[in-house]
Amino acid sequence: MTDLAVRNMESSDQDAVVQLLGESDPWKRLGYTQNDWSRIFCPIPQGRDCYVALLDAQVTGVAIVKQKFLLGDYLELLGVAVWGRQKGIGGRLLRHIEQLVFERTKNLFACVSDFNEPARAFYKKHGYQEIGPMPNFLIPGSAEVLLRKTAGPARLSR
Repeated sequence: MTDLAVRNMESSDQDAVVQLLGESDPWKRLGYTQNDWSRIFCPIPQGRDCYVALLDAQVTGVAIVKQKFLLGDYLELLGVAVWGRQKGIGGRLLRHIEQLVFERTKNLFACVSDFNEPARAFYKKHGYQEIGPMPNFLIPGSAEVLLRKTAGPARLSR
């Protein structure tokens, strides 16, 4: 898969990103619709770092990072098209994000739905630790689990 590229999201990527997320779980199960994604990505979210992964010049993944969350950054969203899964795209997109984040801070946080076992396994494989659940955060009866990957303490002891 040498034709994978990661770059900043552009306005011309919006339709492909909206379609990718609108067709994907866990977001469908969480109640997000194509209209929700259209509102979120039109315009591209401001005050966030937005990236797309392209496989053979086709948008295959998307990531949004909010800087300055707790003592690190927060990966608000990481999604890969259904047709692009199990090809290493998510891992390569995540490594790209981590490289950028760990140049400026020591922690990267993310959340995953408690019912989303494939995503939980994905993050664990990539070195994320589950910090704890936030029950009934997005939908009743389900929790979002806060995750953290660290490059070390935020402060050095003296």
